[in-house]
Amino acid sequence: MLKKDMIISYDLGTGGIKASLFDLSGQSHCDTFSQYDVVYTGSDHHEQSPDVWFEGICSTTRLLLEKSGISPSDIVALSISGHSLGVVPVDKDGKLLRSMTPIWSDTRSKQQTKAFFEKIPYSEWYTKTGNGFPAECYAVFKIMWYRDNEPELYAKTYKILGSKDYCNYRLTGKMLTDHSYASGSGVYDLLKNSYDEDYIRASGMRRDLLPELVHAHDVIGHLTPEAAQMLGLTTDVKVVSGGVDNSCMALGARGIENGRAYISLGSSSWIAVVSDAPLVDVQKKPFVFAHVIDKMYASATSIFAAGSSFRWIRDVLCSDLVGKEKTGELADAYVAMNDLAAQSPIGSNHLQFNPSLAGGAMIEQSKNIVGGFVGLQLSHTRNDMIRAALEGITYNLWYAMTVLQSCGVSISELLMVGGGAKSPYWRQMFADIFDMKMIKTIVDQNAASLGAAALAAYGLKLWDDYTPIDKAHKLQSVEQPNKNNTGLYRSHYNLSRYIAGWLAETGDKIALSR
Repeated sequence: MLKKDMIISYDLGTGGIKASLFDLSGQSHCDTFSQYDVVYTGSDHHEQSPDVWFEGICSTTRLLLEKSGISPSDIVALSISGHSLGVVPVDKDGKLLRSMTPIWSDTRSKQQTKAFFEKIPYSEWYTKTGNGFPAECYAVFKIMWYRDNEPELYAKTYKILGSKDYCNYRLTGKMLTDHSYASGSGVYDLLKNSYDEDYIRASGMRRDLLPELVHAHDVIGHLTPEAAQMLGLTTDVKVVSGGVDNSCMALGARGIENGRAYISLGSSSWIAVVSDAPLVDVQKKPFVFAHVIDKMYASATSIFAAGSSFRWIRDVLCSDLVGKEKTGELADAYVAMNDLAAQSPIGSNHLQFNPSLAGGAMIEQSKNIVGGFVGLQLSHTRNDMIRAALEGITYNLWYAMTVLQSCGVSISELLMVGGGAKSPYWRQMFADIFDMKMIKTIVDQNAASLGAAALAAYGLKLWDDYTPIDKAHKLQSVEQPNKNNTGLYRSHYNLSRYIAGWLAETGDKIALSR
């Protein structure tokens, strides 16, 4: 029987939304999921419907209540972890002015970015904001694109809201944002914890478009009667601001003390460290978000295609295993792929794979870098190709780790979260290549959800601090590095970096030929 004072948290991602039911010990009891798609209306136009996000919140909540059997009166709070860099335009009455809005990866604002940096030095801007993704991804430049390309919409706009902030508005009627989400606006000063007026003026955007700042743990209101009816809850339920996904995940991944680090192994992947000062370096460009814990920061390096590269390997090279999974002959195609990879030796018989199938992150030599197999010969088998893919993704993430360490970070162990962390075989490969202890707990793919739930528990004063998060991370396994394997892997890793440079140059030549 579930207890009273339960919290529903939402992991609002680009692939769908997950609703999770948490008790006050930080334990997840039930979750539901609603999938939706990204719409690509052009090579650099990546959009989603904000109303679909909110419909997902409603449907997953109703299903969660049904699946768990809990009474709506036992739910005390809601909190959302939302994907970053959203720009949802609404008018004074809260009406959505654009049915589809750009998501974080949308890069249509290249001209606006160029105009901004004719006024503001890039190095100064990056150092102050920590905005280490390609600049055109950040919200201010997309808002400038609205102004330049859709002036009627821009004139009608009252506020520009982030993904979770639009959903919070639909829940409470309040148009607000928190510091972690605002730190992806492109006009947020990390050290001053406020919007930067000089950058706002340089952009030419209206200052009043930016929502008021609150803390991620602040209670922003109760469910409106309309929202309560749509979710199947009561108007007694409080809504906590919540935060940007990177920072909620950092909190849920035990990021409550200076120096703690984790690796998120999902479609994209990053290594992040929590600290009391932002980790910025103009050459290496870690990306930084304000943490959902006040006066702390989550700094990270990333690759854009980790799990998505391995999924591509599954779909292209292992369609027979996918078919067997669908018919029930196999429990999991990925587990079968790991078994096949284990039949190939370290180094995959001298076959290399670079996972830059979605272009290059900022740590790479060029954003145009291409991925692929290098060294492929008639003697190679599917087993070699699968193992090379796993090794190549891990090599790229080890490179991301070295970039982070070169900025002054000391990391001795990593908590692994995300879908890829479920594989014991891959976890051991990470331990060997990184020469570092890898930790797996029951939180697994629930790190962002746990972080959002923790904000609600703290905001409602049901928790005195965030230490219950540590207790929620019940240990499942620890992979220790095999030193002999580390030496073998490192020789192949060095070759992978040479190949990455060549693929970056090749990608630049391909880009010029288009």
